[in-house]
Amino acid sequence: MMREFRRLLIGKPLHNRELAHEKLPKWKALSIFSSDALSSVAYGPEQIMLTLVAVPGIIAYGFMAPVALSILLLLGIVVLSYVQVAKANPGGGGAYSVAKKNLGEMPALVAAGSVFADYVLTAAVSVSAGTAAIVSALPDLAGHEVTLDVMVLFGLLMLVNLRGVRESSNAFVIPTYAFLFGVIALIATGVWKAFTGAPYLLPPESLARQQLDWAMLFVILRAFANGCSSMTGVEAIADSVPMFKQPEARNATVTTYWMAGILSFMFLGITYLVMHYHILPVAEVTAMSQLAEQIFGRSAAYYYIQFTTMLVLYLAANTAYNGLPMLLAIVARDGYLPRYLSTRGERLTFSNGIILLTLAAALLIIAFQGDTEHLISLYAIGVFISFTIAQASMVVHWYRQRGKGWQVRAFLNGLGAAVTGLVVLIITVTKFLYGAWVVLVFIPIMIYIFKAIRGHYNTMSEQLHLPEACYERGAATFPKGKHTVIVPVSSPTRVVYETIKYAKMIGDDILAVHVSDNDELTKKVIEKWKLWDPGVELVVIRSPYRLLMRPLLHFIEKRCREKGPNDYITVIIPEFETRKAWHRLLHNQTGWFLRNTLIWKENVIVTTVPYHLTK
Repeated sequence: MMREFRRLLIGKPLHNRELAHEKLPKWKALSIFSSDALSSVAYGPEQIMLTLVAVPGIIAYGFMAPVALSILLLLGIVVLSYVQVAKANPGGGGAYSVAKKNLGEMPALVAAGSVFADYVLTAAVSVSAGTAAIVSALPDLAGHEVTLDVMVLFGLLMLVNLRGVRESSNAFVIPTYAFLFGVIALIATGVWKAFTGAPYLLPPESLARQQLDWAMLFVILRAFANGCSSMTGVEAIADSVPMFKQPEARNATVTTYWMAGILSFMFLGITYLVMHYHILPVAEVTAMSQLAEQIFGRSAAYYYIQFTTMLVLYLAANTAYNGLPMLLAIVARDGYLPRYLSTRGERLTFSNGIILLTLAAALLIIAFQGDTEHLISLYAIGVFISFTIAQASMVVHWYRQRGKGWQVRAFLNGLGAAVTGLVVLIITVTKFLYGAWVVLVFIPIMIYIFKAIRGHYNTMSEQLHLPEACYERGAATFPKGKHTVIVPVSSPTRVVYETIKYAKMIGDDILAVHVSDNDELTKKVIEKWKLWDPGVELVVIRSPYRLLMRPLLHFIEKRCREKGPNDYITVIIPEFETRKAWHRLLHNQTGWFLRNTLIWKENVIVTTVPYHLTK
């Protein structure tokens, strides 16, 4: 039953040879890897506006245009320099991989921790922003944001991505392009109305600028930092180059340019419309909702904009679902994360990474109650740290290779490193008290975890390494020793019969051990044992304090102390498995507790003989 339900949810397993069919053409990859960056126009310009009018008595709309243009200039620099990462690192992994090759372990781990934080925030912010969009159109849903967010994470994003890259791209491509069509129509209609339906291009109050002092400069820089949230997701393509069809690096580069061009147009258009219609903060109503209502009224076009915005913001989290699991797999292969994160699931996806991302994003949403503005305060710093490390790594890469035109490429990446490093400083200063400190604390914790995991794998490898002496001729002969088999017995039953039968197949020195807490019952057990006479000695341990586990463990430990260096002890636990799961609640779990206790004992082999009840 469970198997059929699982197949219904995620589909039948895919063969390894089908991996090539899971790779994406450019037009599909754009919807998968760029949905985060493209959808950010739904909240990026709004965050600039919110910051500029947040201080009572200050309305600084006049600074909105310079801030937006600065972000676009930064986007151009980052995109031009970041495509070099995809070309130089076609194996994927983005900032982590290129830093590991050129700067060493610590910068690579900083990049991995930063990108991990950014991708989790991408999923949390995108889902919470999508819910905010639909709540703006349907106010009756207010108060249920967290529930909606968690349902979307587990019921939509996780399940669709567990079904495979091809199916997730098919599911998400239509909403993404529907959103692009709606935003372009909104911008075109809004700009046309601005030029033809008003006596002035911009309201006079939108041009007012407060005097530029230190306080105003801080507000402007914070608006810039919040607006940089529109650039998150730019790195997703470079992290996922292997998921493109051949030639992978070229297709990834072209897709990056497409994404940057579309994002620039929409970001500039939405910013202009926010300024033209002098959009101000309204509780439970997004700036995009206000724009759509101003331009289209409460018509079908308005609800189309809100619905597609909601969908694409939800699906923008899919950028994280495609980028982070692959990055986790690469980091895990290097030994800095659990190895099972590097294995593909039944549908050729990194399913363990998908589940981990879902859980982390859900916890973040619950912790911040799905508040987009509070989550945005944590946003962007992680991705810009990774941007800086990636660009600095590429400078070292070009310097080492020194191919044709390497100076131009090194200058471009050096400029990118300097600019994004400055942005990291700006975000740290302006958003530190608003939540950036959380990410700055999280990254060192992740580095500690990375190194602790790598240390465990290193020490485990040293201990499990086959000694050189084993490769010498004649080393394959094993010293002989004695094998003692211990079978805990409560009472002679069919389960014990099957266990003793198995014990006789693996050893000759067999001891059945009965812990007695009731003399009368023990007498019956002994009589029944003699009547059965399986040819195995029954050892009775008295337990006047009615303890079962401790006397048995003491007996086993004593046998361990008495055995020789080449001797083995195997404890075989008889267990019966009930036909129905709820039947287990009617029986004690002594066998389960005993197995989990003995498994930590050195020099003791533990096995279980299950007897399955049929009724």
